[in-house]
Amino acid sequence: MERATEKNDVLKEVINIGVGRGTDVLNKMVGSNVRLQVICLKTLPLSELEDEIRAGHEGRFSCVHLPFTGDFSGVVELVFPMDSALRFVSALTQDRINTADMDSIHAGALCEVGNIVLNTVMGTVSNHFGVKFVYSVPIYRGGDFTCMMPSHISMQNAAVLFARVNFNIESIEVAGDIVLFFEIDSFNRLLEAIEVYDKAMKS
Repeated sequence: MERATEKNDVLKEVINIGVGRGTDVLNKMVGSNVRLQVICLKTLPLSELEDEIRAGHEGRFSCVHLPFTGDFSGVVELVFPMDSALRFVSALTQDRINTADMDSIHAGALCEVGNIVLNTVMGTVSNHFGVKFVYSVPIYRGGDFTCMMPSHISMQNAAVLFARVNFNIESIEVAGDIVLFFEIDSFNRLLEAIEVYDKAMKS
């Protein structure tokens, strides 16, 4: 992971650009002042993800999964603690909801937010590093930590790019995470693309 850590500043800058573009789309969609900011970004093995997630969040989670293939394969997720997801979607929909609603009708609202944020982040990664992604349909899952684990990526063959994001809408501030799961081969190819980009920017 040392090689990846050296590229974290580049990755954080690009992901912040993507998050900013997602913010613009959300503002137009909901007509509210939505602000998003990447607070920190880390690369870590999959075995350390739960400790990282639980360092900032407790309880049950709401997750939007967006699987991707193309030059690299993996899954990108938007993850909220359940109570934060409820507050965030309530602010977006201007409606009071409960956990039962989140597991049914309002899961669609969170999927729409996740689709916008994750697509703009991945699109920005694609444009800056010259790589291509093909996306599947976003999926909502709620539950304990295991709900965010991709079923097709093993603990031994995975790398994680973890970004903690602050979401603020109408004076309601919630914390969420963007988590990118890569197979190791795909992650190494991404690092190579970042190195090419970094050298071009410095030349």
